Amino acid sequence: MNLRLAFVLISFVLSVTTGLVLSRGRGAATGSAKSGGKPVIGLSMDTLKEERWIADRDLFTEQARALGAEVQVLSANSDDTRQLRDVESLITSGVDALVIIPHNGEAMARAVEMAHAEGIPVLSYDRLITNAETDLYITFDNVKVGELQARFLAEKIPAGGRMRLVRIYGAKTDNNARLFKQGQDNVLQPLIKEGRVEVVFEDWAEDWKPENAKKITNAAITKAGQNIDAILASNDGTAGGAIQALIEEGLSGKVLVTGQDADLAACQRIVAGSQTMTVYKPLTRLAKSAAELAVKLARRQPLIARAETDNGRIQVPSVLLDIVAVTRDNMRDTVIADGFRKEAEVYGK
Repeated sequence: MNLRLAFVLISFVLSVTTGLVLSRGRGAATGSAKSGGKPVIGLSMDTLKEERWIADRDLFTEQARALGAEVQVLSANSDDTRQLRDVESLITSGVDALVIIPHNGEAMARAVEMAHAEGIPVLSYDRLITNAETDLYITFDNVKVGELQARFLAEKIPAGGRMRLVRIYGAKTDNNARLFKQGQDNVLQPLIKEGRVEVVFEDWAEDWKPENAKKITNAAITKAGQNIDAILASNDGTAGGAIQALIEEGLSGKVLVTGQDADLAACQRIVAGSQTMTVYKPLTRLAKSAAELAVKLARRQPLIARAETDNGRIQVPSVLLDIVAVTRDNMRDTVIADGFRKEAEVYGK
């Protein structure tokens, strides 16, 4: 399809969809956009136990309020049943639009159904809700995240040599984890076939928990000994767990370790030398863009998405943001220059 035509069609679909949502109506909510007051956005979050998600919540809420909206936030503590109850509570309270960061993308398909039954549009935030007629999806290009991580390691393979690699994937319940793996595979599979990369151990870290990544790393060391060149950890939390295992074995700083999210602890580890890289996803831009889109959905305003994502049921109109690899060499030029991290926090000055 012609790209310009795709833009127009996506805009038309969204306009028609939100128009239908508005015409279905629902119980009037005090102060809602429907009654001419402030739009109310419901934000259903998987967890607030990680630094990254606290930042997302605060940035999203600040931007939405700056645009004249109110935000109701509920966190499910990585519990699917609780998150569905949270969504039901937000719907009952009379929100005008629903933003969901799913713990389990498939489980939240039911949440989309419940919202649509009450005429409420749904924005899937960073993690894809699968097998549902989600109205909009905003994230980073997660396949490219995995490619960037793997390409970084591939460039470290010595000429004529090979790399012995441990792979730590994210949570199986998170569709993003599978997209990261897909991107990693795009780069690694040819190298594995050529014998330039040997995967000595691999596993999924349940719920992205660092302690599970540590267990995976311990198991890898038990199997392969200290003959490990790199650990491809899919995010900074799992990288931290892996590094803890390396520290205990006296291997910290001797093994390449990837990450993602530019967590403060990860940035500190990178300048200290125990972690090698992270993928910086401009979370400020993600959260603020999501808030702007959510307010438009709440006000039933047309909007344009430049991409689509197959969620197993439909091609979801999508907004995909750019990413960058961060190392010790470009730390100041990326996360610090953007104001995402303060130099004094990262370097301890």
